Amino acid sequence: MEDRLRELVPGVLGVLVRRGADFAAAEDAVQEALVEAVRAAEHPADLKAWLVTVAWRKFLDATRSEAARRRREDRVDAEPEPGPVSGVDDTLQLYFRCAHPSLTPASAVALTLRAVGGLTTKQIAQAYLVPEATMAQRISRAKKTVSGVRFDRNGDVGTVLRTLYLVFNEGYSGDVDLAAEAIRLTRGLAAGIDHPEVAGLLALMLLHHARRPSRTAPDGSLVPLAEQDRGRWDTVAITEGVGILQAALARDRLGEFQAQAAIAALHADAQTAAETDWVQIVEWYDELVRLTDSPVVRLNRAVAVGEADGAPAGLAALAELDPDLPRHTAAAAYLHERAGDLALAARLYADAAHRAPTEAERTHLIRQAARLNARA
Repeated sequence: MEDRLRELVPGVLGVLVRRGADFAAAEDAVQEALVEAVRAAEHPADLKAWLVTVAWRKFLDATRSEAARRRREDRVDAEPEPGPVSGVDDTLQLYFRCAHPSLTPASAVALTLRAVGGLTTKQIAQAYLVPEATMAQRISRAKKTVSGVRFDRNGDVGTVLRTLYLVFNEGYSGDVDLAAEAIRLTRGLAAGIDHPEVAGLLALMLLHHARRPSRTAPDGSLVPLAEQDRGRWDTVAITEGVGILQAALARDRLGEFQAQAAIAALHADAQTAAETDWVQIVEWYDELVRLTDSPVVRLNRAVAVGEADGAPAGLAALAELDPDLPRHTAAAAYLHERAGDLALAARLYADAAHRAPTEAERTHLIRQAARLNARA
């Protein structure tokens, strides 16, 4: 039931906003309606219509208070009759509101999880490992920012996709699997908008998520892609991701998420690490560089060049980049190890460990340095 309620949240919220409710007040009313739904012993067949009715009554109760009546009495005077409701356009409106450029990325992600994903403030706070009060303030400020935003069907799809990708990259912490939640939200967006980059992002998420069971060892340490047990990869998710990607690429409107998904598909297609088609992967990175000119993409391309054309070629490509780029030192360590300079690689792994953004990555790099020092 909880999953069903969360699926209905964007449509219900969108109906209230379309009827004239302020975004922040409407979102509060929907959350109150969800609480009633959880407590109710029975639910009607048309659960969405029931939620709309309850949420609208909650909104009316709030707006009829003495402080709010003077602000809203001209537009709130009667409760519409309950009945069948549709929510595709309303849900799209919420996606674009929550990814509004006036919001910071962190606020956009939090608001998307709350308004479109239907998560509670407590769940979002747990996922981001911050106090609930901190997250509540962040969401409240975000809601006030977008309350007066008008929906434009031709809004910035790219901003929405980047927000969803940020959610996906948070992975898992607390009792909410944000990677799975991001896939669910992206499926919802794909159902309402026909866009090859939406399909590309969904394919990318599925292909990455398919490798998740093999990414960590029983002790929680990271397992590099080349060392992962490919028998544990989710072949159903890979098949679906590849199918979605192929359909998107056939439309000949290439975007960065489709290119990233193509790289992930090539990794998924290799039965062993040695069979990876690195030449094609470099070609896709060339497309990504053309599309984004991102230093991070260039860094990943340098590593791929090292695999396709040899470590010296990879180090030459890496030398063209800013050494302060995140993970530059780790990439240099890997390529120097491939080139046979184990002593330098060990020192670079140790240096990279000090710069690692996460404890798991730090531990992995320290182990790599220790492994090479032991061989030396």
